[in-house]
Amino acid sequence: MIPFVLILGLFLLHQSDERKADRDRMVREQIEARGINDQGVLKAMRQVLRHRLVPDEQKENAYIDSPLPIGEGQTISQPYIVAYMTEMIRPKEGLKILEIGTGSGYQAAVLAEIVDEVYTLEIVPELGQKAEKALHDLDYENVHVRIADGYNGWEEHAPFDAIVVTAAADHILPSLTQQLKDGGRMIIPIDSGGPAQQLVLVEKKRGKVITRNVLPVRFVPFTRSDDQ
Repeated sequence: MIPFVLILGLFLLHQSDERKADRDRMVREQIEARGINDQGVLKAMRQVLRHRLVPDEQKENAYIDSPLPIGEGQTISQPYIVAYMTEMIRPKEGLKILEIGTGSGYQAAVLAEIVDEVYTLEIVPELGQKAEKALHDLDYENVHVRIADGYNGWEEHAPFDAIVVTAAADHILPSLTQQLKDGGRMIIPIDSGGPAQQLVLVEKKRGKVITRNVLPVRFVPFTRSDDQ
């Protein structure tokens, strides 16, 4: 009879190796090849089980170079964009991050592999509930999910070392810059009505907010609750 402890050990090893070759290929061909070189980000992208954070009908596509639908009219960004946005906020151990737009929970999981605490807001209840369960099942105890309109951030846990926004707003939200620590960074897609959205890096230095466009992108629109 095989001891239970050995069976459990083999199961956990299998879990950690789940589609590892797919993740390694994704990082090598889609992320490193495009210039992402932060070792913490690359390690996180290799670790997170992306196929466990997408709908069942998208599991086979989890590691392809493309955004994927996750239901409720929302999408999960392509892996490169997730890695790029993560690298831009300079994540490291000890930081507390706010994410606006939990979606499937994938960006939150990537951040949670690197930083101490992730606070993430999702306006669509069905998505927020699914993401919270999936993150719990994957043992991300340092991710805190709240179903709420993200426009006003999460004031009771502010200030944050960095903020990641995963839906396109039409302006940089002052409520979020107020919740950003001095010296902190925010990455946010902005749709100003032109031919392309722009991913904007926001830096707060001695109380002054400095912005610059860093990449043309395409994100779903930032939505508000009906009573706003």
